[in-house]
Amino acid sequence: MNKNSNKSGYLNNDFQLFHLKDKKNQEFEFHYHDFNKIIIFLSGKVTYLIEGKAYNLKPWDILLVNNHDVHKPIIDSSEIYERIIIWANSDFIENHNYENCDLSTCFRLANEKSFNLIRLNSKLQDNIKFIIDSLMTSFNSKDFGSKLLSNSLFIQLLVYLNRVHLNNMYINDEGSLKYDKQIEKILKYINNNLSENLSTETLSQKFYISKYYLMHKFKKETGYTLHNYVNQKRLLMAKDLISSGEQITKVYLLCGFNDYTCFLRSFKNLFKKSPSEFSPKTKKLS
Repeated sequence: MNKNSNKSGYLNNDFQLFHLKDKKNQEFEFHYHDFNKIIIFLSGKVTYLIEGKAYNLKPWDILLVNNHDVHKPIIDSSEIYERIIIWANSDFIENHNYENCDLSTCFRLANEKSFNLIRLNSKLQDNIKFIIDSLMTSFNSKDFGSKLLSNSLFIQLLVYLNRVHLNNMYINDEGSLKYDKQIEKILKYINNNLSENLSTETLSQKFYISKYYLMHKFKKETGYTLHNYVNQKRLLMAKDLISSGEQITKVYLLCGFNDYTCFLRSFKNLFKKSPSEFSPKTKKLS
């Protein structure tokens, strides 16, 4: 696997909140998470790369990063970089869904639209600021019921973000977004067809581009090689299928691997565990 595409962070709680403020020269590698991530940008000069798109951020911009989205920030160290980051456990979100109320909808829509940015007008920003301030106060408190209150405020934040998304209440500022439209189409095709032949030759023919130019352009726009991107997405899909109870002997074929030995080696290399360790049956036995 590409060393620049690593899993980062572990979440054992319902959600985790970080308020970070620093001014230092730091470079982040491309990485992904097993959980959804909300980034509230407060200050600094930062461009955030998510799945081949570059977002130039403004204060109180919100980014919705889906689990398995490969991303990283590019930070200008001459200015203070302040942000609030929330890691959201997918199971916790799912457990609070009700009929016609799927709290993960905003993440799904961000993925479908290939647009992760929520930029609000001043009035809607004030509403978000109030919710975030209340959540941070409760999250850092040890008063009676603080955990329960924090959970309810986090749910309130998710409800608000979903309403903003579903009603298209955010500012669609294309000027803050930079990406290559051809690479966007290729990325979307890859993620929708992981079980199919996604070789460089096949993709170059489908999108009428020379395979050498495709490899160069893909690496330039996304930061990782075409082969490693496809391989990683297939493995992440495989882990999700196995975790949902799908048979391992079927999964590797469903995810586009023709050779089980190759699949097993790649899986262990990425997750440091065997596929069977993610199976619900194995977890029950342990």
